[in-house]
Amino acid sequence: MGPNRELIDKALALAPTDLLIGGEWGPAASGKRLPVVNPATEEVLAEVAAGGRAEGRAAIDAAAAVAKSWARTPPRQRADILRRAFELITARAEEFAALITLEMGKPLADALGEVRYGAEFFRWYAEEAARAFGRTAVSPEGGLDIITVRRPVGPCLLITPWNFPLAMATRKIGPALAAGCVCVLKPASLTPLSALAVGRVLVEAGAPAGVVAVVPAESSAALCGPILADPALRKLSFTGSTPVGQALLAEAAPGVLRTSMELGGCAPFIVFADADLDVAVAAAVAAKTRSNGEACNAANTFYVHESLAEAFAKRLAERFRALSVGDGLAPGVELGPLVSDRQRRDVADLVEAARADGAEVLTGGDAPAGAGFFYNPTVLGRVPPGAAILSAEIFGPVAPVTSFATADEALARANAVDVGLAGYVHTRDLKLIQRCVRELEVGMIAVNTGPISNAAAPFGGVKRSGLGREGGPEGLEEYLETIYVGLPT
Repeated sequence: MGPNRELIDKALALAPTDLLIGGEWGPAASGKRLPVVNPATEEVLAEVAAGGRAEGRAAIDAAAAVAKSWARTPPRQRADILRRAFELITARAEEFAALITLEMGKPLADALGEVRYGAEFFRWYAEEAARAFGRTAVSPEGGLDIITVRRPVGPCLLITPWNFPLAMATRKIGPALAAGCVCVLKPASLTPLSALAVGRVLVEAGAPAGVVAVVPAESSAALCGPILADPALRKLSFTGSTPVGQALLAEAAPGVLRTSMELGGCAPFIVFADADLDVAVAAAVAAKTRSNGEACNAANTFYVHESLAEAFAKRLAERFRALSVGDGLAPGVELGPLVSDRQRRDVADLVEAARADGAEVLTGGDAPAGAGFFYNPTVLGRVPPGAAILSAEIFGPVAPVTSFATADEALARANAVDVGLAGYVHTRDLKLIQRCVRELEVGMIAVNTGPISNAAAPFGGVKRSGLGREGGPEGLEEYLETIYVGLPT
């Protein structure tokens, strides 16, 4: 049985194909359109308007024009809009999931998980909107009341990646609107449809004109350049690769913009000698194959104690070999295509380099014939410590397994990379868990489980994995500034 045509039509109907600026949907002044390709079939799904410099200026102007009125809007009113948006997405969850699968490729069940996760940011921040608390205190010397007031940072530019096209949009828009900030969303050029559908939902939910703009672009630099240079802009939030994040930080420096950067990862998955192998293997499958392996917090390198390494790799290969690969909208499919041919080539090059370094291909290691950007789920065993794949962000369904002898060695090798987003630790030893919490150089640690992303928890990394946090109460802080008032008593 193939994909459900009725569901496809309903999904595509969710997404406008024009730009949302100033509360109005319209084409780009240049008339340019951006094709959106289904990575499972290589067919064009739709063509969306592609904004440029003129649209960048128009979007920030429209946002700036309503920034003060939105900041003065009572928190409960802002919360009500976010809550309605949550309910609208939830009511259309299957259609939103199908839209994600169509433009990004992840299986429908996986995409449905993204919809639930992404919608939750609107519900969570609807509840947080009224909790931007300040504080009061008496100065240590007496005679002065110290009062802090929280207020919105101001207009924001939000730039999202292609791998979670709905959730990355809601994870930024939710706290921005809750805090009283207006925003311009620039979605990834490969996957703009889900973001445009989120824009439509926010309009339906009652977001005032200009409060949210959604502007896809063929050239991010052309669209975002004028916005970053505009003195009205006060914050930049970006999710994507470390090199692009570094370049954006340089562009943000002249305006001394507040920045949130959720950048690349190379998540270690460490299996110590006392680990429950059944639990570890199941968690490894979940942490590696979620979103087809195209997740910044996906398990990247598997460090397994030498006493378990061969058994772990063999069992993981058996699980990977049994995965059903195909169009994510077809029933029973567990792994879809990669997002583009370029992404598939990058993954294939890493596997070939690992072979040359001496790794053993236990399963996969190639692409199936036919249309679509598919790559077979792959497990590499006996990967030598110096192999390049151990320090590269793979972004695909490839699991390199390497062994270690001691905890000192495992932690040293895991910390040797210049990024630190997420890490996975499997052991029954509480003291060893506590040591990993103290010493593992990552921003998020999953203990004896797979992915732990949650709207109520802070998401972010250390080192070159970025700045700031998204999700949880910490996510609201990113869109607020603190004003100190000294009041003599």
